[in-house]
Amino acid sequence: MNIRLARVEDLPGMQACNLQNLPENYTMKYYLYHALTWPQLSYVAEEDGKIVGYILAKMEEDVSEGDEPHGHVTSISVLRSYRRLGLAKRLMIQSQEAMATVYKAAYVSLHVRKSNRAALGLYRDTLGFTVKDIEKGYYADGEDAYAMRLSLKHLAR
Repeated sequence: MNIRLARVEDLPGMQACNLQNLPENYTMKYYLYHALTWPQLSYVAEEDGKIVGYILAKMEEDVSEGDEPHGHVTSISVLRSYRRLGLAKRLMIQSQEAMATVYKAAYVSLHVRKSNRAALGLYRDTLGFTVKDIEKGYYADGEDAYAMRLSLKHLAR
């Protein structure tokens, strides 16, 4: 299993992985915007040339006065038959390291459905994220989201 930086030609495979797994879907233009604006932050997991997982990440553009630069995980997904192999953790770590070293991000944020126990376990228990807030009705279907955050200061160089 190979983890590498995402390239423009990977975007259709990333979108296909997203469509197969997640209710939150994005236009190809949105994937392209991420890939061209923050080319160091999105990664893919591939096996035999097939995209089996990805992380789509960015630096937060609307940083309020007094807030530090920080990254944001827009989307992460691993095909069902490739789960429980540590791919999501590896994708997250690669992206976090790039946020800290390339963009000097102080922390990374993400949103996760309150009902997504598997993702919560990864973010909180494995990676050390903490819940900063609950965003009511965050998702299109009305489900609440946990707004989570992880400090990247230990990665700063």
